[in-house]
Amino acid sequence: MRYYVPVGLSIALLVGTATAHPCNWPQFNLDAGHSGNNTTEVFLTGANAPRLTSLFQVSLPAVADGAPAFLGRVQTLDGVRDLLFVTTKAGHCVALDAHSGAQIWSQQPATGPNYTTSSPAVDPNGQYVYSYGLDGYVHKYAVGDGTEVTTGGWPELATLKPSVEKGSSALSIVTTASGVSYLYVANGGYPGDQGDYQGHVTAIRLSDGSQHVFNADCSDNPVHFVLNGTPDCANVQSAIWARVGVVYDPETNRIFMATGNGVFDANSGGYNWGDSVFALNPDGTGSAGWPLDSYTPTNYAQLNAADLDLGSTAPAILPAPSYPGVLAVQSGKDSQLRILDLTDLSGQGGPGHVGGELSITAVPQGRGVLTAPAVWVNPADDSTWIFVANNNGLSGLRLVLAPPAPPSLQVEWQKSGARTSPVIGNNVLYTEGSGTLEALAPTTGNVLWSTSWPSVHWESPIVIEGILYATDESGHLSAYTVSGGYTDVPESDPRHVWVDLVGRHAISAGCGGGSFCPAKQASRAQMAVLLLRAEHGGCYTPPPATGTVFDDVPVDAFAAAWIEQLHNEGLTNGCSPTSFCPNAGTSRAQAAVFVLRTKHGPSYQPPAATGIFADVPVGSFAAAWIDQIYREGITAGCGTDADGHLLFCPDAPIQRWQASSFLSKAVALQ
Repeated sequence: MRYYVPVGLSIALLVGTATAHPCNWPQFNLDAGHSGNNTTEVFLTGANAPRLTSLFQVSLPAVADGAPAFLGRVQTLDGVRDLLFVTTKAGHCVALDAHSGAQIWSQQPATGPNYTTSSPAVDPNGQYVYSYGLDGYVHKYAVGDGTEVTTGGWPELATLKPSVEKGSSALSIVTTASGVSYLYVANGGYPGDQGDYQGHVTAIRLSDGSQHVFNADCSDNPVHFVLNGTPDCANVQSAIWARVGVVYDPETNRIFMATGNGVFDANSGGYNWGDSVFALNPDGTGSAGWPLDSYTPTNYAQLNAADLDLGSTAPAILPAPSYPGVLAVQSGKDSQLRILDLTDLSGQGGPGHVGGELSITAVPQGRGVLTAPAVWVNPADDSTWIFVANNNGLSGLRLVLAPPAPPSLQVEWQKSGARTSPVIGNNVLYTEGSGTLEALAPTTGNVLWSTSWPSVHWESPIVIEGILYATDESGHLSAYTVSGGYTDVPESDPRHVWVDLVGRHAISAGCGGGSFCPAKQASRAQMAVLLLRAEHGGCYTPPPATGTVFDDVPVDAFAAAWIEQLHNEGLTNGCSPTSFCPNAGTSRAQAAVFVLRTKHGPSYQPPAATGIFADVPVGSFAAAWIDQIYREGITAGCGTDADGHLLFCPDAPIQRWQASSFLSKAVALQ
């Protein structure tokens, strides 16, 4: 389905800028920790997921063997659009309209020498998207039209030997607590483990394009090695190739990654880190040619000899507030799940040691793990779960903390059937595999919805703003959503179009229990929340309340921060010089003023009224605003009188569905 948006709507407080806060999916598995858990999703639920239906399916220029990224409210040449970005195996970076699949732009900087299974990442400022090119460089494109940036060091070098070093992992972006942002590019080898590759991570500081390289082999030499030349490294064929690539932990302020097979000799003073997890500073540096910390299993030699890469996946951080360290699960091709403490990976106070895992659990379904686990905190009891998928199936495990016993994983359920990296949205687990795309209950694994699906390799889904997206090995990108997502505004109700839109964009989560309460009047406090989320995006959070702006809005009142911010932005002066009247209903006339100020800015003044509505004479309260909201196509009024004259019903309280309609049209929600 495609929702009509009136043309000619200019949005003053622009969307697609650093000040907009739509709910985005900017990189593989969502965030810098790659949890895969979208807690901002409010529209798709366990109750309505069984009604998922196809929104669109489009063919890409080539197979995208990864996951899309999503950026909302992007200013394009065709207006404001929500966009998806994919990186194809053939090296394209493609931008698509997220609601129709229409291609907005495409770039392909090189056609060889080989291919990539990387995924793109969106800059924290929302202005650029980064994509791995087959030429061994990372390319930077303007999100709106695909213009490539070729200044400031861009495109940035990732490998000098793209014929043997593959960009396998997804690109990752981290913004540290100090506000510095880095882009990470991991490189490994192509299937077959042949050639002169060492495996490395390139950390690029986004503010100035400076970069640092850390090599899995010969880590004392922080350069991009050349192919069979100088500088080079005698050791070869270790790699950083997990789907995630680089994981960031804000508590330690370190990045973590895992390596594949290769020489490990750091325990005897060497600089080679095969089959290890190691930590670096966010800028990609370690200390004296070594990482800051490391973990290497005691059986590293056997792993290397049997081609059981520890680094077939990357650390998955487990939220555990009561634990004094930072827990993570590291799996690998050897079918084991190791719990590590990221504050002391080996338990021996530094890098170069072997052993030190807190506990080991066998992968319940058996077989090695080449996917990224998803991590979820169950809101019902605050328990932490991890979901592990591979070619044998999918399992759900719960973290157990029972001191003095070490942290462990308890198997809660498992399912057969190959699957790729799972994700979670609003407490629903989504998985993709050859043959099926599914929505599951996370605590039981019970199927809520499924559809037949083509073959896949490493493709994995995302769920954002009420839509499930996934690519496949047939070169498609498909989207699924629910129409009439609320129990009291079903698809048969024409109001569902506007109600669904504000739900998808997280502007409103409804009134609880899967309902929207469409006919209920919107209070002035509720309108403050709706207006600011419509203006800034569904993931916007205002500054904390002070309790000093309005006498009837104390600091702990419902929506106090939203009410104060509405005032601070000049969108309201309250119902009197000292009061806001938060619990009072909002009239349709008041809503006209609120909505047009939100759309055009606080200084906006509409043209003089001309008396469009029979019940809004020229000179009456908000007459000019009411006439203008009609001219802009935001509302046609509330009906007609006996003589066929338009009516607006200015004094009637605005209902929740009507507020949804006004705002959806005003900010051109897709």
